[in-house]
Amino acid sequence: MRSIFFGVRLYSCSWEPMSLAAGTKLGPYEILSALGAGGMGEVYRARDTRLGRDVAVKVLPASLSERSDLRERLEREARAVSSLSHPNICVLHDIGRQDGTDYLVMELLEGETLADRLARGPVPVKQLLEVAAQVADALERAHRAGIVHRDLKPGNIMLTKSGAKLLDFGLAKPVTATSAALATMTHAKPLTAEGSIVGTFQYMSPEQVEGREADARSDIFAFGAILYEMATGRRAFDGRTQASVIAAILAAEPKPLSELQPASPPALDYVLRTCLAKDPDDRFQTAHDLKLQLRWIAEGGSQAGVAAPVVARRKSRERWLWIAALALVIVGAAAALWITRPQPRLIQAEIVAPSGTNFVIGDDDISGPAVISRDGTQIAFVAQKSDGTRQIWVQDLRDRSASPVTGTDGGTYPFWSPDGKSLGFFADQKLKRVAVGGGPVLTLADAPRGRGGSWSEDGKILYTPTTQTGIFEVPASGGAAREVTKLRADVHTTNRWPLWLPDGKRFLYLATNHSKPRANEQNGIYVANVDGKENRLVLPAESNVSLSGSHLLFEQNGVLMAQRFDARAAKVEGDAAPVAQPVAYNPGTWRAAFDASQNGILVYHGGAGSQSSQLMWIAPDGAATKAWPNPDATISELQFSPDEKRVAVIVGDPEPLLWVYDLARGVRTRLTFSGSGDATAEWSPDGKRIAFGEYQDGILNIFLKDAGGSGKAQLLYADKYDKAVSDWSPDGRYLLYARQSATVPGAVCALPVTGNPKPEVIVEGTAPFELLNPKFSPDGKWIAYVSRESGKAQVYLTTFPKAQGKWQVSPTEGGMPRWSRDGRKIFFLGADNTLMQVPVELHGETADIGAAQPYAKMPPMSGRIRLVGGDAYALARDGRVLVEGRAGESASELNLMIHWLQALKK
Repeated sequence: MRSIFFGVRLYSCSWEPMSLAAGTKLGPYEILSALGAGGMGEVYRARDTRLGRDVAVKVLPASLSERSDLRERLEREARAVSSLSHPNICVLHDIGRQDGTDYLVMELLEGETLADRLARGPVPVKQLLEVAAQVADALERAHRAGIVHRDLKPGNIMLTKSGAKLLDFGLAKPVTATSAALATMTHAKPLTAEGSIVGTFQYMSPEQVEGREADARSDIFAFGAILYEMATGRRAFDGRTQASVIAAILAAEPKPLSELQPASPPALDYVLRTCLAKDPDDRFQTAHDLKLQLRWIAEGGSQAGVAAPVVARRKSRERWLWIAALALVIVGAAAALWITRPQPRLIQAEIVAPSGTNFVIGDDDISGPAVISRDGTQIAFVAQKSDGTRQIWVQDLRDRSASPVTGTDGGTYPFWSPDGKSLGFFADQKLKRVAVGGGPVLTLADAPRGRGGSWSEDGKILYTPTTQTGIFEVPASGGAAREVTKLRADVHTTNRWPLWLPDGKRFLYLATNHSKPRANEQNGIYVANVDGKENRLVLPAESNVSLSGSHLLFEQNGVLMAQRFDARAAKVEGDAAPVAQPVAYNPGTWRAAFDASQNGILVYHGGAGSQSSQLMWIAPDGAATKAWPNPDATISELQFSPDEKRVAVIVGDPEPLLWVYDLARGVRTRLTFSGSGDATAEWSPDGKRIAFGEYQDGILNIFLKDAGGSGKAQLLYADKYDKAVSDWSPDGRYLLYARQSATVPGAVCALPVTGNPKPEVIVEGTAPFELLNPKFSPDGKWIAYVSRESGKAQVYLTTFPKAQGKWQVSPTEGGMPRWSRDGRKIFFLGADNTLMQVPVELHGETADIGAAQPYAKMPPMSGRIRLVGGDAYALARDGRVLVEGRAGESASELNLMIHWLQALKK
């Protein structure tokens, strides 16, 4: 598998090995055995039947031999190598084509590649200087002939008895052509796409990574990376992903040689640093200069601790003559350089989740869309293991891999401190902070369902503690929290996703309304001052925002948009322009999965946060079949009718509607039309009515509707708290619901359906949103419910109508409890998406709880589903499970974009 850049996206191309059989002939050359695969072909040992000598034959795979661009690259290699006669450059004997196969015939070398040698560790200084000087001499010969290698790496250097040999000019190109000629060549016969990157990541120069023109100094940078690896045994720029390597090449400096190899010559450290300078003008300008330095060190000059002069000093008079001559044209030259200087190219790569984990971005209460530090060097995200445990991780783009942050188990919505040394996050219904490098976790404030935070330069944190409050401020060192924005219940039901502006006094935030999420003209991004003097609409929007340089980033219909923003005046300017699509968006939280650093590095999750849903049957053995013919908009809840022939579903988000799907007939009926419903719909025991939640003036109230769709919905009960309907008692007398409010503790309540409805509190928690999803036992004498009193979602059991005793059902994290038809089992969804079953024996007012066992593995669910609440599945009498799953594959890869702003300006 070979990875190449095409345009601005990373793709891979692969081919089947040709494996030419021994005895195959290519012209006069008889194949003897395979030697290995090169970057653009395969290499075989062959016999030259005319001259009676063994040679190396390099062929282009037959599956790609018809591509003119690759054939031209092969021919270019031949022309490049044939023009170079040097003892340290592999000799080219011949070139040919037979039966559609192109091939090169080269000198057969006995030895090992430098890459193989480096696998055993660093190279002794004496041997290092000898090999390096030989390679520098070979490069000097190539550069003098107008050839840049462009793919210099240890695998392209062979160590033989006669010395080092430079191989593989397959990516080489002439440097003597004019820019206009090169442009003509590119358009006439494209060898690579415009803006593409050619070479091997760890040894690329910054200009190659950016897609700019490579010259001899690019080879010198790669040579420096090789020299560093020879001296230290480790790569100068490395990482687990392409993105981390790119970031390191562009911004990081490798550890000094003196730190890793204290006994090495001091002047060698200088040579390395000069070769690896980010700016080509700061490197050695020729391989000849580099060769002189290496020879000087080898001869003992390094004992002085400084490098020898690259060129002899010019006489003072000559220097001033040159300066005078240059002064005559400097203004014109500067203007020309400004016009024709290479512009940074858009770079995009993907970051994979740590081994054994997946990104968590679409779930309301366990999410962690990636966030990037202000300097663009670190990315924090939430990752979940197969056992359901999750943690905040940090990917340092200058280092090899991501690392979990100690103390962040169950953490959500991380955000960076300004210096990039600490993270704020939400866990256990609290706002917390922790040092990335390790240390104690500090609890700062209560936050039952956190919805974003932002950390200022002067040590203040803005945060939203729960779903229906204003923005609060608390010192990053801990202390009293104060509310800095207050909700206007007649306009907005939530303020969330705060973002400090550079002045440290004002901030941006999203203000929106649960009952009118998109129809309200007053919903959008607001700017406010912590002293309360300013609070006004800046931009109509339905997502969080990020500030990067002079632009504001926000989501719009799945597209990431950028618009110029005057931070002093807190006003947008001009028109918004698209940056990337699709970008994941969870309409249940009004959160798009993206972030950008101050220096313009963008990170985002691709795909949709809430994908279309497919109703599926899942058997206990894991077999899955369709239950509904076609995928639909996001289905967030589902509930069987008593006869299991129909299912009530909530479709759409954040403007959900109640539908009834007739599974037998394949038809559906729409029951609500306002688009302001939420929570699950519950059938009456006789199957004639459905209870559901719908917002009125920002409050979720309980309504009843004829299950056949006739008539208007009738309000059953309203008060000042949200009410998430969860179950209807078997005798039809009560509705169970979870009371939800940011101001009072959560509770499980029973509401009489007839007479003058007045709810009774069955179980009351100690914190908001602590109790959720209660379900009646088949005989109506027990209820199972979810509590987060321990800091994690757990399933419990108690009696009804009076709660006497409490039994924990789930041994670890769990949610969405359901009863078996006979009442002898309780099912729940584990954090790893496995449906579990627990046997229960009920004796009057006591219960015996058995061991939890896996029942069925559930498919990935849409982003709107929460572990702690909802009806993401329904159990059928025959043991099958009706479940909503994502239609198609999830597209939640983490993307990194560099120089997106420059691309935006084009």
